[in-house]
Amino acid sequence: MTLDQLAQLHWMVLGASGLVSIGLGALMHRTHFCTMGAVSDAVVMESFDRLRQWALALVVAILGFAVFTWAGWITPLQTVYATPSILWLSTSLGGLMFGWGMVLASGCGAKSLVRLGSGNLKSFIVLLVMGMTALMTIKGILAIPRVKWLETMAWTPVQGVFLGQWAADLFELDMPQGMLVAAMIVALALAIWVFKDKNFINAQNLFAGVSVGALLILMWLISGVLGHGLEHPETLEEFFVATSSRKMEAFSLTAPVAFGLDALMYFSDGTKRLSLGMVSVVGIALGAFISAKAAGLLKLESFVNRADLTRHMAGGALMGVGGVLAMGCSLGQGLSGMSTLSVASVVATAAMVLGAYAALKFELRHQD
Repeated sequence: MTLDQLAQLHWMVLGASGLVSIGLGALMHRTHFCTMGAVSDAVVMESFDRLRQWALALVVAILGFAVFTWAGWITPLQTVYATPSILWLSTSLGGLMFGWGMVLASGCGAKSLVRLGSGNLKSFIVLLVMGMTALMTIKGILAIPRVKWLETMAWTPVQGVFLGQWAADLFELDMPQGMLVAAMIVALALAIWVFKDKNFINAQNLFAGVSVGALLILMWLISGVLGHGLEHPETLEEFFVATSSRKMEAFSLTAPVAFGLDALMYFSDGTKRLSLGMVSVVGIALGAFISAKAAGLLKLESFVNRADLTRHMAGGALMGVGGVLAMGCSLGQGLSGMSTLSVASVVATAAMVLGAYAALKFELRHQD
């Protein structure tokens, strides 16, 4: 592969991921698919439909990722989630912070992009604060305690950092087979819970869950198959095009929002490059804009008062710091990471749900 061919492949990956992201943004706007909304519905209204939509998306994504791993197309060992150890303290604390923050901000990073695309100016402030605090945590002043203290608390499982590796060790299989077995077990358990409520089974709920899961699988294929090269023309090493981690990536928004702000502020220094994650950020907002415009729902909204502004800024800050500590947002860890059956993603997602639950319960108590 020549450098010209590499550049062409780079733009192909960005274009394909942009189209998928536009589809996700439009889909989330039309179906109201939202992690925070799903938890809120369950806690406040005791309605589990959106939580089941989310779980159905995860079922589709887990099975799709496992099948493609078993077929040899991709592997979790080349994803951004293939870390040497599980940073359990950072991941847990970050997840709790992110979960609480997305309640204060009226939605996670993905929902904020959808709301921004449909005209909500609150979400612009949320995303701005989230990006700034995330950048501070990645390589600013907050990176010091992150690296020196929080990330020193690590656990290195003997079997590996993916449940597929655990299944392979337990059943004496190779890793692709273990991945498939683990995926079938987890997906079956989730599917039983999803479909045990007959009222959930309708076209809207099934469409939302299956479509989000399918788009996530498409993003893995774009990054891991289309954007995968065996020999870089300069380094002669195996590579993945247009990812900030140099590994295979899918949807994740906290770090891409931060890197996007960094690129805008320091674009002229010539060192910044457009990544799959940055394109996803723009694509989701654009998809929501197209959907809102087509449905006649495009409307500018702003803060009601100073307390509303303070609340959303605090939520953005918690999501920015928490998303970096947890190595992903509710989309990056909750769906992308969980689709690989990463143990760290399970910890992060559980912490995010717990954080959101605690924030909602706290607000309900103080409203009485």
